[in-house]
Amino acid sequence: MGVKNLWDILESCKQTLPLHHLRNKRFCIDLSCWIIQFQNACKSPSCIREKLYLRNLFHRLRALIALNCSLIFVTDGSIPAIKLSTYRKRLGSGSEVPRDELNSQRASSLPRNMGSEFSCMIKEAKALGMALGIPCLDGLEEAEAQCALLNSESLCDGCFTSDSDVFLFGARTVYRDIYLGDRGYVACYEMVDIERKLGFGRNSLITLALLLGSDYSQGVHGLGPETACRVVKSIGDDIVLHRVASEGLAFAKKTKGAKRQAHALKCNATKESGLDLKQDVIVNEQKLVSADQFLRVITAYLKPKCHSPDSAAVQSVVIPHPFKRTQLKQLCAQFFGWTPEKTDEYILPKIAERDLRRFANLRFTSSELGVRIPCDKMPVTCPVSAIIKNRRVQGRECFEVSWEEVDGLKTSVVPADLVESACPEKIAEFMERKAQGKKQTRKSRPKKLENRTSVEGIDRQLHGLLLSIESQSSETHNASPYYPSTPSPESEDTHTAAFCPLSDLTNIPTEVIDLSTPLPPLRSCEVTNCQQPVGRQIDVIDVSDSETEVSPEHERRARELRLFLDSIKDDFS
Repeated sequence: MGVKNLWDILESCKQTLPLHHLRNKRFCIDLSCWIIQFQNACKSPSCIREKLYLRNLFHRLRALIALNCSLIFVTDGSIPAIKLSTYRKRLGSGSEVPRDELNSQRASSLPRNMGSEFSCMIKEAKALGMALGIPCLDGLEEAEAQCALLNSESLCDGCFTSDSDVFLFGARTVYRDIYLGDRGYVACYEMVDIERKLGFGRNSLITLALLLGSDYSQGVHGLGPETACRVVKSIGDDIVLHRVASEGLAFAKKTKGAKRQAHALKCNATKESGLDLKQDVIVNEQKLVSADQFLRVITAYLKPKCHSPDSAAVQSVVIPHPFKRTQLKQLCAQFFGWTPEKTDEYILPKIAERDLRRFANLRFTSSELGVRIPCDKMPVTCPVSAIIKNRRVQGRECFEVSWEEVDGLKTSVVPADLVESACPEKIAEFMERKAQGKKQTRKSRPKKLENRTSVEGIDRQLHGLLLSIESQSSETHNASPYYPSTPSPESEDTHTAAFCPLSDLTNIPTEVIDLSTPLPPLRSCEVTNCQQPVGRQIDVIDVSDSETEVSPEHERRARELRLFLDSIKDDFS
């Protein structure tokens, strides 16, 4: 429970932070609070039978492991004597602790029932945490008090708990809620913000607990949170506990001795409860018998029973603990019915990502010291063997990577920014391989280019064939009508005979002569222009006329040429 209405009072100091805010930090966890949260999320009997609370804990832990969070479980010890009345009410016994027992200095704490169902759930959670490399510190009394001490002594960066009295024990950074879904976040409260925005220090919060009620005090009946805050703020954090110790809660009817303020306070209290504040204070003082009881509450918050920071119990949990893969497989098979392969599929990628973050931190630290060591020269081997390909997960740029001997894990997907901070050399190698692959792809020509190459080859072959015919014809007939050995003066003055590629011949309107019939009288050869698609003019000899008959050999070759042209004409039309 903590302090009544305190979370509402602190709402303006709440920060909603993304999950990556937790990276590379150490946290202590009030394990009982987490188990209760999971229980409340699923209240059906099957929740306990199917151990859904334990499965949710496993997935929350693996997410924090991937962020390289160092975690410490903290469990409750004995129940403080000052809390026995509240504890028995929660159990539903309805009986209160005798007044003599409350006032007795010899009243001792009550050991918890370790055989209860809830205690068994805590044991299972501790075993799961140990297999994941998460140690557990068993508190002497209140777990949130031990968490607060670790945080105030800078042995951890924050506390995970839902008990608001953690601030009264001295915590500086508290995480109340954590959400692991898409765009996950945590709800964070900083004591610095509480002091700056609300003006409440630790002493003021303890006084609010006395006025509003908590696990250790009943509070003032009918006094609302707004009035209580106004009263405490008017006195000041430095002296408010001295006022409580000397006057009890009677100071609440006075606000700096001003009659007008006292009247306003009385009116506000009357509106909220319908009773006179002065009478309520007197009644509550009678219930608590004396100011001695207030001192016990104050002492319980300022000096809780905890393991000291230099104790062997604390020192044993702040050192790294190994991940026990075999033990985890056995527990997951026992609790969830998972195969070893399924357990590895869940946890090994997160372990590998954690190792990569540690490697990135090592490189960052060395660069901060002015020592820039290449990736392959680091004293610790880079976990990433190579980058396989780019990936995009939930809109985030990632890489699929292969790993170097991470408990048999071959590949997994990790954020691109993590790879860039840990081993930018691997990214450079990947980009170089990618560029080389593109070059090899460009070297392979498409079919259209191959067809063009074959067309040019046919043109060259046809050009050689025509030249061969021309040479033989000129030897047989000195004045060949098709390939005259001496060009006419007219053609020399205007054009020079040249060969037109086959691809252009198909577009030239030429006169076709049947070579099997006698040729007409000889006329001088004419040269016509062949216009290519690009606008370049090429001179082509017009063989439409001749003067003498053609020899049988020449006729045969001309027929073969004509048949060849007809056979390939369709391929280029």
